[in-house]
Amino acid sequence: MKINAVSIFCGLTYCCSSSVGAETVRLLELDWSSQRVLTHVLAEILQSKHVDTEVITIPSTPQWMYLSTGKADIQVEVWEGSMGPQYQELLDKSLIEEGTTHQAKTREEWWYPDYVESLCPGLPDWKALESCSSVFAENGDQLGTFYTGPWEKPDNARIRAFGLNFKVVVLPTGQAINQKIHQYVRDKKPLLIFNWTPNWVESVYSGSFIEFPTYTHECEKDPSWGSNPKYLWDCGNPSGGWLKIAISNQLKSRSQCAYDVVQRFQLNNRDIALAATLVDVEHFDVKGAAKIWIERNSEYVEQLLMSVNCQ
Repeated sequence: MKINAVSIFCGLTYCCSSSVGAETVRLLELDWSSQRVLTHVLAEILQSKHVDTEVITIPSTPQWMYLSTGKADIQVEVWEGSMGPQYQELLDKSLIEEGTTHQAKTREEWWYPDYVESLCPGLPDWKALESCSSVFAENGDQLGTFYTGPWEKPDNARIRAFGLNFKVVVLPTGQAINQKIHQYVRDKKPLLIFNWTPNWVESVYSGSFIEFPTYTHECEKDPSWGSNPKYLWDCGNPSGGWLKIAISNQLKSRSQCAYDVVQRFQLNNRDIALAATLVDVEHFDVKGAAKIWIERNSEYVEQLLMSVNCQ
């Protein structure tokens, strides 16, 4: 049956009031575009099921404190490459619960635009960086620059393990990463920057991830593994990584309906990339992008709503 996108959109936007006596469910809006958009998508879906919601906007770093203490209930995009260890630690301590696992497969890694290959022969093999760090040096610096975002990544440990002549510059937000990519590609400047997939970049700019030695669990736990027996992280980040939803231990008691919806909110690579593209390429604001995402995925949203029986 074909679903009327306008009806779904209106139904989600002008939803009924919250259930009497229900507690507010709090969703975390962090600092990259797809996560922000999908947080508002899920909030609208929950509101359409009469769940009272609140969106809390914070940087990525304190998300674990919010979730583990019940100050927030849902984080819709936990990436294995940048958040896996913290997520697993809290799960092991029973301080949070596992939501659903998305269908999407992820990768987070050092990335460069394709024109850089002529300046640094041998890319994407990481060994090419040993002899061309000066290509990525800024303002006469002696070190090449790798740009990353405000997420807990082992980049300094990797630089040390491989003996690379690079430094890490942390940009404050995902939006700052986007701006850096746009600026440098426009000016055809050499760029080495943290990027991920699914994301908007792959649909706009040609480029490649650096190919470090394949990630294994031993790489981050056993210094003797890999090419440098003294240090951890002589490998890349996980490829084909998972993407999950993290929830608080209190979510189920606050709203069984919200808990059930979250367990069915499973997205693929196209869904995640679309959320980022609406903001970073099509330049909608986050709330507007969420409404458009719902319109463009109306059949999925309708099926999700029908699959959960909330009293």
